[in-house]
Amino acid sequence: MPPTGHHPPAQGRGLMRTHPDTTLATSNVAGRGDPFPVVMRRSKPITVIDMQPHDPESAVTPPPDATVTGTRPSTARLKGGRLRSRRARLLLALGAGIMALLCLGGVGVFVALYDDATEIKRTAPDAVADSFIRAYLVNRDDNEAQLYACSDGFDYGPISSLRTEILNREKKFDVTVSVTWSTLTLSSKGQSETRVSTDLTIAGFSDGVSVSRRTENWSFDLVDHGGWRVCGAVKSA
Repeated sequence: MPPTGHHPPAQGRGLMRTHPDTTLATSNVAGRGDPFPVVMRRSKPITVIDMQPHDPESAVTPPPDATVTGTRPSTARLKGGRLRSRRARLLLALGAGIMALLCLGGVGVFVALYDDATEIKRTAPDAVADSFIRAYLVNRDDNEAQLYACSDGFDYGPISSLRTEILNREKKFDVTVSVTWSTLTLSSKGQSETRVSTDLTIAGFSDGVSVSRRTENWSFDLVDHGGWRVCGAVKSA
């Protein structure tokens, strides 16, 4: 006798709900009177996500201007950059040309000034005699002296002896010999010949102290051959 309050399950197939998500199924197995419970679990609800096909027309696309700007410069910007580049090259070329002209002009001015400063003046006989004495006895440069001397017929004998004596004295006594001259005096010998006279002072110095001094009168004969030149030098008696 079953206990009070207990109701036996019905014969045959029956369902008994125990939980909203659980179902008990009973059945008779092999003709047995006691039902064999079978537990069947209900599947959880399935959430369905919208899987509708993508509509390309409904997609939001960036404005054409934004796309072009982000990937490729516009034609106006390209043209503006080319114009600026050409203008810069033109300005550089103009600047280089101006600098070249200024440099050439400066070189021309320098050459002109140098020519004026180094041009041999043969228009005045006393100036030519002065340059010859400085070149031959002070600078002791034969090439420079030849610029003021006759190309042929010049007797260097007397003036050459004086310079040889000066060189020997410096070497023998370990002194420095200087040559200075007084005012040049002109005495004409003709239209194309003249004589220039001056006093040469030959002085010796040792450690800046004068140790010897003498004065000699010399005459220089000059001839005008397209410009005055020294053609002779003699020591006066």
